[in-house]
Amino acid sequence: MFKKILLSASVAIFGLLVPLLEINETHVFNPLWPAHARLHEVWQLGTNFAIAILCLWLAWRRSDLRSAAALGLAVIVGFLGAFLLGPMYGGSMKHTDGTEITFAGINAAVIVMLVAAAILSWLLISKPRRPVNGAS
Repeated sequence: MFKKILLSASVAIFGLLVPLLEINETHVFNPLWPAHARLHEVWQLGTNFAIAILCLWLAWRRSDLRSAAALGLAVIVGFLGAFLLGPMYGGSMKHTDGTEITFAGINAAVIVMLVAAAILSWLLISKPRRPVNGAS
């Protein structure tokens, strides 16, 4: 149960928290963004929401934590890769007004995603618990 809760919290980051933070004037409704960029943003948010739902279904209904963790990790690694490659394509975690939330000089979203990646990686490589007395 504890592992399922950890997985749920990790995928809620990209499936629920990120949409709540980005469906506003800084992203989806940002008039400074080209319409095509906003379309891709909504596509990404919708896709990530659907993947989070699939992860939850795999974990809670199928008891397949490894597949759920691998799928969730793919989304988070995609974010971290985009962050690392940002200088190559002009990407940044700074808002159009130049603001950025950081802790110890590191972007807050990057810290959250690194923690989620660590949790999901642990779930991916940890051995499944054996049933007690033949119970599943």
